Amino acid sequence: MRPKVPEVLTDEETFLHALGMRVRSLRARRGLTRKRLAQVAEVSERHLANLEQGTGNASILILKQIAGALSCPLAELIGDETVSSPEWLLLRSLLAGRGERDLRRARSILAPLFGVAPETDLVRLRHIALVGLRGAGKSTLGAMLAEQLEVGFVEISTEIEKLAGGSVPEIQSLYGASAYHRYERRALEAALDHYPDAIITTPGSIVSEPSTFGVLLSRCYVVWIQASPQEHMQRVIAQGDLRPMGGAADSVEAMEDLKHILEGRAPLYGKADLKVDTTGLTVDEAFALLGAGVRAARTVLAERG
Repeated sequence: MRPKVPEVLTDEETFLHALGMRVRSLRARRGLTRKRLAQVAEVSERHLANLEQGTGNASILILKQIAGALSCPLAELIGDETVSSPEWLLLRSLLAGRGERDLRRARSILAPLFGVAPETDLVRLRHIALVGLRGAGKSTLGAMLAEQLEVGFVEISTEIEKLAGGSVPEIQSLYGASAYHRYERRALEAALDHYPDAIITTPGSIVSEPSTFGVLLSRCYVVWIQASPQEHMQRVIAQGDLRPMGGAADSVEAMEDLKHILEGRAPLYGKADLKVDTTGLTVDEAFALLGAGVRAARTVLAERG
């Protein structure tokens, strides 16, 4: 359940509640349960719960007071890279308060300056990447689309396991999330370089790594395979793999975690070129919808070019 926010808040309470919401949102985006995050961060689950509820340790308020007295952002006090030089500060000031459209334009202008210009849309269509939470149907639909188009089929999770020499849970347990995401980036770039044309299915968490997601958006035609939280849960249970919802498939907490993960990642999944909602559809119906979307995109881009 979401924390209940009092109707009238002091400045300190407002700050703590906003901090808690950001922690909760980032945890959901990473696909971590509160218990798992507490284990990784080596803090008590109770402390983390208090932080997310807006009643966290008051020491952060002391830092906020000091930053205020120094007339600087809290980020500058704790060493955020975006306050490390005058140019960073000027860039941040220029972008502050801009809407998504303006930020997207700024990124498209900056990318070519630093050698990361996106491919043309027709080139991106040679690599179709499916994103979405586990249980949406990415693997099934991806394999079907690859067969129909007679192109390669790559599952990034499988490629990660080949690179690391172990299963995804083992990689994350032994080496941690950072190492896993490094393997994820390597596997994606290797697939893009190796296959001139391919359908690529990606782990649900790939959108939570900005640099890797940036590669995906710039070099692939991205399709978000969607489903309702209820269908996600049913499919995951049927597959016998409850990642990333922890353990108890029949618990209210598991469903709440799944909903929070979807909510946290939805704005990122929403960057996809095409959205295919598989809720209530059979596999054949979902595949027909996906195929129609890809064909329409190819037709439109061919007419443009």
